[in-house]
Amino acid sequence: MDHKDLITAAGITDKTLMRSFSYINGKWCAASDGATFPVTDPADGAVVGEVASQSAVEAAGAVDAAQAAFAAWSQLLPQDRAAILRRWGALQVEHREDLARLMVIEQGKPLSEARGEIDYGAGFVEFYAEEAKRPNIEGVTSHLPDAEVELWREPVGVAALITPWNFPSAMLTRKAAAALAAGCTVVCHPCAETPFSALALAELAERAGIPAGVFNVVTGDAPTVVKPWTEDTRVRALSFTGSTEVGKLLYRQSSETVKTLVMELGGHAPVIVFDDADLDRAVAETIKAKFATTGQDCLGANRIYVDRAIYSDFCAKFTEATKALTLAPGMEDADLGPLMNEKAVVKQEEHVADALAKGARLTCGGKRDPLGPLFYQATVLVDVPEDALILREETFGPVAAILPFDNEEEVIAKANDTEYGLVAYVHSQDPRRIYRASRALQFGMVAVNRTKVTGAPIPFGGTKQSGLGREGARQGMEAFTEIKYVCRDWG
Repeated sequence: MDHKDLITAAGITDKTLMRSFSYINGKWCAASDGATFPVTDPADGAVVGEVASQSAVEAAGAVDAAQAAFAAWSQLLPQDRAAILRRWGALQVEHREDLARLMVIEQGKPLSEARGEIDYGAGFVEFYAEEAKRPNIEGVTSHLPDAEVELWREPVGVAALITPWNFPSAMLTRKAAAALAAGCTVVCHPCAETPFSALALAELAERAGIPAGVFNVVTGDAPTVVKPWTEDTRVRALSFTGSTEVGKLLYRQSSETVKTLVMELGGHAPVIVFDDADLDRAVAETIKAKFATTGQDCLGANRIYVDRAIYSDFCAKFTEATKALTLAPGMEDADLGPLMNEKAVVKQEEHVADALAKGARLTCGGKRDPLGPLFYQATVLVDVPEDALILREETFGPVAAILPFDNEEEVIAKANDTEYGLVAYVHSQDPRRIYRASRALQFGMVAVNRTKVTGAPIPFGGTKQSGLGREGARQGMEAFTEIKYVCRDWG
């Protein structure tokens, strides 16, 4: 099928949202050498389109544009920046269906999840449109005679934003809205597997009246585009969502220019189900925690610890619920879709084979589905041994690992025994136990008797090697501002 026919078949009505060039300094730019790369639909391998593959020269040009635009954008009245951001967010809501369908054909997630992501992402734009008006001057009681002391929050300058393939729209709006609200200008690099969502947001940014050079999207090979940004002293902040391995690389590359860094990296979330939990609710919520985005989520449940007293019942109910999940191409809006690429499928196979070889039991799934090479069945492993790879490595797919525990102290120690610290899930009805566990778990976020915890008003982020800084909430703007201390004597 021709890629234009694919877009029509996907039901995308505003075809001008489908952009193939980078957006730099208010212009749609092909690569200087004409280079492109293909983007494919993970459901069937069909080519969605070809996208410009920019060089380091164009990447530097985007920083030139952002630096040139910074003075005027940062000096706009906060309410004027807010008005532009509100228009951008409103356009995302208006074009919700097209943006969702575009996301499905490049990312593969079920259509309802894609719609939810557009709503989620637009929520950050709305939130930061309001926050743009609030980084106020703060008065401080002077420690010096006859001196007046103030603290000002000022935008740092150009910010580089690097976004992943699993949430190609929301991760960009979460970063960009905060940076733009603070008065920064931005250069963005979307993952090469899912660039169309970012380019559609650039199209809407242009329609919303974001000035040329303020919001730039540069597509292409990540090392080629991003490395010049890490080395450029004009790029004062860098925000990245992706693997811990790549995060460490960017950390090293940015050290020479001493940038402010925000990094949302890997996760290895534990779920702890105590014997006093509402069993049916715990099963339902753990299904969500494991299989949302087909398991391709840094918040995804990787280790499910269940009190031995209810272990057999939980495993039976969880397996039954997993078997009921549907698998199909994203446009058919099943519970699960395809994985992103062959590497992701191979990782599921390796983790399952390793666990089974070490004594785990398979209660459902455990193999690729006939639907296509990137479809992997929802899988449940029980009695998973402590030395299994799946209990150490981030699975990032639809394989659930369940094992029993005997007491609270034991399970908290096991949950904390990881280099990651993004989110932990706890199920219990005992308020004292909930408090103890919430305090003891070494994670940036703890969800109690529920799965969904994220949103624009909360600071998203982790501890240990799950990242640096926070995104969302008032704290999400802090990385894009510097505090200036002014001490005045009026003479």
